[in-house]
Amino acid sequence: MKKPRSRLVVAALSIAAVLGSLVTAHAAGADGSAANGSGARAAARGGVLANDFTAVDRTTAWNLTNTLDLKFPTYHPEGLAVVGDRMFLSSTQIIEPTKMYPTPQDGYDRTPGKGIGHLFVIDRQGKLLKDIVLGEGDMYHPGGIDFDGRNIWVPLAQYRPGSSAIMYRVDATTLQAHKEFEVHDHIGGIVYDRTTGHLVGNNWGSRRFYEWTAQGRTVATWDNPNHIVDFQDCQYVPDARMLCSGLTTFGQNPAAGGTSASYELGGLALIDLRSHDILHEIPFQKWSAAGHVVTRNPLKVAADGHHLTLWAAPDNGEDVKGTQVFTFQATV
Repeated sequence: MKKPRSRLVVAALSIAAVLGSLVTAHAAGADGSAANGSGARAAARGGVLANDFTAVDRTTAWNLTNTLDLKFPTYHPEGLAVVGDRMFLSSTQIIEPTKMYPTPQDGYDRTPGKGIGHLFVIDRQGKLLKDIVLGEGDMYHPGGIDFDGRNIWVPLAQYRPGSSAIMYRVDATTLQAHKEFEVHDHIGGIVYDRTTGHLVGNNWGSRRFYEWTAQGRTVATWDNPNHIVDFQDCQYVPDARMLCSGLTTFGQNPAAGGTSASYELGGLALIDLRSHDILHEIPFQKWSAAGHVVTRNPLKVAADGHHLTLWAAPDNGEDVKGTQVFTFQATV
């Protein structure tokens, strides 16, 4: 995950009902609806996920329904997609950490470091099916990911702000990776807009959004209207919206935990891809085994018209219980 002054990971789950011909009763539809036939009904009334998410608030009860231990080295997870009976998890393996320069050099505030970008393909029991290695040169940091109904979109950036990134398209069936284009900024998350075929990405700390054509031509840029949390993982929501999750880390009052204590505020926000307005947002205060807010790292959400299901993987592989995928449900 990026390490901006304020970090955030938004809990939003990019879901699909189809992986080839594999569909399970617990799979989520490509539009964020549960795979029980509600996808068509969602389109007719503007989207089940959007409707269900706007029905929750800070008082909504989120119940933990499952904890899945991942049974392989996961490093530092970044983004998540749930596709049929599989999950896709992007992750950064750090080989050499970045180091801050005494003064900026060539426009950068730190060294590039060294690492490896991964896109893990996982079954619903937590077993690693395939490790897809992505990136080149100094671009090894994958961000939040999105599923467009056929492909997983993955940004691979340098691990420093104001740098550069590659946009990859990975076929969810064949698992073949395709380099689509490069951009001149650190891109930490991506969403595929199904109404336009464009891609929307956020930079370091999610302070700025970009919109590109599928060929990489910049269509628009705008400042993030949310100043509460920084987004880490986002997903497309019909029609022409995106759901993003993340966190901000605040310094704690020394009397409440010492001079180095901090507090993680997690949250999710529904954003209009045309007006760029925040349509609805909520705080999210559930915690991992390592004490992190659940929205800290990968997160996606699905809906069926009665319930929201949220998947999240907030902890790193070296944390106390390793990376676990938590499943929460809320009744709406």
